[in-house]
Amino acid sequence: MKKTNIGGQALIEGLLMIGPKSAVTAIRKANDEIIIQKKELPPKGVLSKIPIIRGITGFVRQMVLGMKALMYSAEFVDIEEEADKPTKFDKFIERLLGDKLKDGVIYFSVIIAIILGVSLFILLPNFLAGFIKAGKTTGGGVILRNLVEGIIRIVLFLTYIALASKIKDIKRIWQYHGAEHKTIHCYEHAEELTVQNVRKYSTKHPRCGTSFLFLVMIVSIIVFSLVGWHGRWINILLRILLIPLVAGISYELLKIAGRSERKIMKVINAPGLALQLMTTQEPDDKQIEVAIEALKSVLVEDKDADNW
Repeated sequence: MKKTNIGGQALIEGLLMIGPKSAVTAIRKANDEIIIQKKELPPKGVLSKIPIIRGITGFVRQMVLGMKALMYSAEFVDIEEEADKPTKFDKFIERLLGDKLKDGVIYFSVIIAIILGVSLFILLPNFLAGFIKAGKTTGGGVILRNLVEGIIRIVLFLTYIALASKIKDIKRIWQYHGAEHKTIHCYEHAEELTVQNVRKYSTKHPRCGTSFLFLVMIVSIIVFSLVGWHGRWINILLRILLIPLVAGISYELLKIAGRSERKIMKVINAPGLALQLMTTQEPDDKQIEVAIEALKSVLVEDKDADNW
């Protein structure tokens, strides 16, 4: 079975699919038409070949591409006419930034998303774990504090996903997420990309971003334990500085686990796959059609170009 590095992100009534040379956004419009926006990706540099570093650069690239695609998909959502009227402040910003406005908004949104994610899932758990009565210098105390911090982080993450899943529009996005996984499974099994063929595959996939995020939480417990437990501000600074390292190590583990069929790697994959029971849903045929169009659009002639 082929294992591909093609992946993507569920959007509002559509999908982002990233291939070896291009990124494609496929959206199902209200009139049932599927529109495709295809953008060529810049050639991969030296950093994409360096272990750990490639995980960091890949994560940032995915964030930027994902935010651009999400904003593009939002353009096709019906919004009340009054909401479309620009305010005086909107007009001022548009005159100030001109054509760079949209890119500015995208990068600003990525920065805000990272800040909120770090604050909620990295800094808050550390703050709460600081109330644990355990030695700050003993090995056992450091491990206990970091273990509690990790458990709080996982609980917050699961709560966030559970609450998001209650929202009707998010459930639609989870369905597109499932369509993405099923279509990639079909491609990896070298079957023709048809709705009937795609339908029989699982909505869970070992090389999913959800699995990556869960690995980040587990790896963070280990990495943060190794640097000890210090004062509150030192802890915060260390965690911020170590986030890229944690992300890089998590990517390498995901890459190894995605390639290997060994039992230990299946154990590593298991929590992420279980978590996908919450972040994916069975799609309908129209959603699968969108996923198929997105995947077909990123394929290239070189069959080895998208190997994982």
